[in-house]
Amino acid sequence: MSDKVRLSFSDQGVATVTISNPPLNIYDLDMRDGLIEAISAVRDNPDARALLLCSEGRNFSAGADLSEFGSASSIFEARRIRWDRDPWLPLLALSVPTVASLKGYTMGSGLEMALLCDVRVAANNTVLGLPETKLGMLPAAGGTQSLTRILGPHAASPLILTGRDIEASEALDLGIVTELVDPAELDQVSERTAHQLALIDPAIAMKLRRCLAAANDLPLSLGLELERQLAITK
Repeated sequence: MSDKVRLSFSDQGVATVTISNPPLNIYDLDMRDGLIEAISAVRDNPDARALLLCSEGRNFSAGADLSEFGSASSIFEARRIRWDRDPWLPLLALSVPTVASLKGYTMGSGLEMALLCDVRVAANNTVLGLPETKLGMLPAAGGTQSLTRILGPHAASPLILTGRDIEASEALDLGIVTELVDPAELDQVSERTAHQLALIDPAIAMKLRRCLAAANDLPLSLGLELERQLAITK
C-alpha cells in the first residue's frame, strides 16, 4: 500500500483509512492508488462493519496535485489518467456505513471524497469548498453531483459556480457536514460515530444505504417499493 495511505481494523469492525501527504494532504496518483487498495481491502473484509476516513496533520485535504496535469499531453489526458485510477466510486460502492473526519482545508477532491461518505464530522476550524471553477476546471470527482444531491440545486449552484470558501458554521447550517466539534475532540467524536455505525447489522446497513441512495435516484413510488422489498427480504 502507498506510504500516503494507512489502513487499520478495530476489533469492533471499524476500518480506519488515514491519508498522509503533509502539509495539505494533496491527492496525487500515489495517494489515489493507495486509497483504491485500502477501500478494496475494506470491501473484501467480511468483518468490516464501518469505514472511517481521516487524515494526519492540520488539514483533511486541499485537493488534487495540479502539477500532475503538467506532465500529461493535455488537461483532458490528465483527467483521463485520474479517472482511470478513481477511488471515489469504490468508496461510494461500499456496503458498510462511512464517516469522514474533516479539519482545516477540505477542498476540491478532498471535499468531493467526503461528500460521498454517509456522515461528515468536522472540526470548527474546517474550511470547505470546490475551487475548481476559479481555476478554469470542473469539480469532476463527483462534486457537481454529490453536493447538489445533498443541498439541492438552489443551494448548491452558487457554491459550485463561484468556487468560494465555505466556513464550518455555514457548512453545518447548509447540511454539508453533520456535526461540528472542537478540533481537540474531532478524533474522539469521529471514532465514536464510526463505532456506533459498526453496531448496525451489516445486512441491515447495506439495505439502509440502498434505500437512502434510492431516495435520490428513483421516483417516490419505486423507492417505496424498494424499501418494502428490502424490508421483507432476509
